[in-house]
Amino acid sequence: MIPERAHIELNARDREILRDIISTFILEGQPVSSRTVARHVRHGVSAATIRNVMADLEERGLLEQPHSSAGRVPSRAGYHLYIKSLMAARALSEDERERIDSDLQSGSAQPEKIVGLASQLLSGLSGQIGILVTPAIGDTLLRSIDFVPLSGRRLLCVVVSEAGFVENKLIEAEEELSREELIRISNYLTENCRGRTLPAIRERLLMAMSEERSQVDRLLARAISLAQRGLEPAAGPDVFVEGTTQLLARGELEDVTRVRRLLDTFADRQRLVGLLNLCLEGGGVRVVIGADSAVTSDLGFSLVARSYGTGDSTRGTLGVFGPSRMNYERMIPLVDYLGESLSRALEASANR
Repeated sequence: MIPERAHIELNARDREILRDIISTFILEGQPVSSRTVARHVRHGVSAATIRNVMADLEERGLLEQPHSSAGRVPSRAGYHLYIKSLMAARALSEDERERIDSDLQSGSAQPEKIVGLASQLLSGLSGQIGILVTPAIGDTLLRSIDFVPLSGRRLLCVVVSEAGFVENKLIEAEEELSREELIRISNYLTENCRGRTLPAIRERLLMAMSEERSQVDRLLARAISLAQRGLEPAAGPDVFVEGTTQLLARGELEDVTRVRRLLDTFADRQRLVGLLNLCLEGGGVRVVIGADSAVTSDLGFSLVARSYGTGDSTRGTLGVFGPSRMNYERMIPLVDYLGESLSRALEASANR
């Protein structure tokens, strides 16, 4: 994800000046001039030398100049180099870690409420937008399936994943079934399909249906019929978003067009999930900046995200989303620890 140009070798002086420019811009939000850098006497060089270094860093693609008379701001490649090798990530305080663990692990045992709390913590502790995407129920491993009678042939199919996420779906059976028959069917499917994904279960049932009619008993035939209806692919993962209002008050979003693009982004759930899913690959925290993706490029935003999950089951993603001028030294360890704590909380919930 880090652009090739971010691997440029810099000498110690140039690295220190680049670090100074980026940290100053993150703090103040204004293009940084050579005079501002020169005031930091630790560099021990003249303003003219600093101007030459800044021009060279711009030529290498690490800085940009918004206007001819303005100072410089970090480019996407500059931010990536800063994150990779120039900044010093700050560990969360003991109080912050205890708050995160306490909120996530002492609350409700329901996974949906735990992930909702996690998105609130992300936003509250970062000052950015907190986003959390749950695993799609169709991609997770099944723990149980239950059919609850409603009226006539109408049933509620309740699917629970191994991580504890629940999906409810209204279906209609081919014939009216008693509660006792539904319990037997639910138990049969749970016993024979536990630990498999929904697509794998559907494939197994289709194979059973292809056998000769005489080889399929009445219970199995009804189980297959109900499972075919209840295990249809779901609408997709849930997306939790917190903190949009507080971000709209920030100076970076004074442009009405930019605000509209931001709101459109959150209205397009599929696009948002696609962005978060970029961070499912590999481990650890991933940082998406500007042109790294169409979503962040449109807004001039960054995403700091990582996956979370329980055991070997399919993972979800959480992260903070906001203007690229964010405090990466704090955001990266915050997202990392929240992902770890959320995984532990969901594991504990699944074992209750």
